[in-house]
Amino acid sequence: MRIWSVHPAHLDRQALIACWRETLLAQAVLAGRTKGYTRHPQLLRFRAAPHGEALIGAYLTGLADEADRRGYRFDRSRILIPRPPEPVLSVTDGQIGYEWEHLLAKLARRSPEEWQRWHGTLPRPHPLFQVVPGPIADWERPEWPSVRRGTGPA
Repeated sequence: MRIWSVHPAHLDRQALIACWRETLLAQAVLAGRTKGYTRHPQLLRFRAAPHGEALIGAYLTGLADEADRRGYRFDRSRILIPRPPEPVLSVTDGQIGYEWEHLLAKLARRSPEEWQRWHGTLPRPHPLFQVVPGPIADWERPEWPSVRRGTGPA
């Protein structure tokens, strides 16, 4: 499961659709509608915040807004608590940097045009997040063994 902190505009088609599906699963977990994925680390930041279900709804709204912009049709009726995303959760610049490198590696493999578009640029956060200084999140499971907390991708 990957609930990206970077803006949905940066995601290629595959990542946007996967993020929508995975965040719907996260919403079901937070609403107590499923028994799977209840301990998934990506859910910690939503569980730790007041009104986590509403925040997931705001996150999903941000994804649906990007889908609309691209001409996709995501079923907004599946959002349990729809609300406009606004910066209400903090994400560290280290986490954004880690995710950006992770996303760029995926884009290089499966969407070279998107990689070319975004390579060498700085990412924007999802509208739900406000960027603050700091290392990658404690809940993150770094894909690269050389990544240490507080240093970002190697």
